[in-house]
Amino acid sequence: MKSISKIIAIIGLILFSGIQANAQNAEIQEHNYVVLTKKVPQLKPILLTAEDLREEDGDHFGQFEVIVCGKTVEELTDAETMTPFLQQAKELGVIINACGFSLKKFEVDASKLPEGIKVVKNGILYDFQLQKKGFMSLGL
Repeated sequence: MKSISKIIAIIGLILFSGIQANAQNAEIQEHNYVVLTKKVPQLKPILLTAEDLREEDGDHFGQFEVIVCGKTVEELTDAETMTPFLQQAKELGVIINACGFSLKKFEVDASKLPEGIKVVKNGILYDFQLQKKGFMSLGL
């Protein structure tokens, strides 16, 4: 009978310490996001989403990155279009990336991109690399 009590006590300790460890991990976990888009106008709802997630996640809000791929990279050089998006992204801590493959394919000079847009060599690969780091990903 004493053996059964000891076994039950040991199992209880194991379960309790596992629950406690999971609770500690949940407390420090950041939520990171990446969105791959093929349309510059989608930056508006993407940034609104980042703003809402930042509020919702509180201290758990980590990184939020956007990758712009495809023909729409041509629009990234239009300062009038991009300035409001870049200002809002900066305020929110959102990183906007341009796909280097798309820039090359559509002959967009990366030096013509406004300050605040980073260039990644391959947008799709970069998205996968972020997913491997635990980022939640959405493709639009």
